[in-house]
Amino acid sequence: MRFPSEIVVDRFLPTARAMLARALADRGLTQQEIADHLGVTQAAVSKYVSGDVAVEERFSEDPRLQRAVDRVAAGFADGSMDAYEALGEFLEVVRAFEDRGPICAIHEEQVPSLEGLGCDLCVRGYDESVGTERAVLSAVRKATRLLEDETAMVALVPNVGTNVGMALPDAEDELDVAAVPGRIHAMRGRIDVPANPEFGGSEHVARTILAARSVDPSVRAALNLATEEAVLAAARDRGIDPIEFDAGYDDRRERLVTVFRERGEVPKVIYHEGAFGIEPITYVFGSDAVDATRLAIELARDAST
Repeated sequence: MRFPSEIVVDRFLPTARAMLARALADRGLTQQEIADHLGVTQAAVSKYVSGDVAVEERFSEDPRLQRAVDRVAAGFADGSMDAYEALGEFLEVVRAFEDRGPICAIHEEQVPSLEGLGCDLCVRGYDESVGTERAVLSAVRKATRLLEDETAMVALVPNVGTNVGMALPDAEDELDVAAVPGRIHAMRGRIDVPANPEFGGSEHVARTILAARSVDPSVRAALNLATEEAVLAAARDRGIDPIEFDAGYDDRRERLVTVFRERGEVPKVIYHEGAFGIEPITYVFGSDAVDATRLAIELARDAST
């Protein structure tokens, strides 16, 4: 467990001090004068100026910190800025870095369970909605692990890639649906998941889920596969009656809602046979990402036997 304040102390502060020390040295201040401004020893300033202190490049190369250093260095050099004002400049940078900035990125690396949450926990504090988002992201991550371990799914990954998505309970648009950005592909006989799930990570899978849950709120997840007759037959053998729908993308969400309402339910499997420039795709629905993925895997296994 790591707090963002630890990153500020361990990485941001040494980087900002080193950058400011060098900027002040370039303006002709002595090392002792620099030490007085920074509140450190002259020996520490010597290390900063000589480059003996490691800096975090994600901070030092960020224009926001560079501008703050320039303003503070100029203010210290001509006497127009005091320590209070300088702290204000750097605290503004810290706040920006903590809110979806480089401090947030480093924090996610050190605390993987924060990935995809946009630093909501640290910046806005814990609340129930964030807990719900975590649960959705966790379900999609678990679903992708199931896919990675299943060889029967490799042959059913479309050329455009597959994805598994799950919506928040009150989802309204694509940003309320978590999925894998960049899609999931088959490579060298195995499933490759390129990234952790994020909200807004899918467009087509998300729209399909939103159409389904607008008719049946218990349906919150889906996974897309290549359309294969063996998979559709496996679904029918399980008592599932797949719906065929038009492959066009225009108004697909609205058209699917109409199809589901005419059927009077959202079936576990829907499909289309493709169109010009559109690959034939099948969608498998579930109450959550794991549920949809497990059904897809079962259908894939049945289809391969």
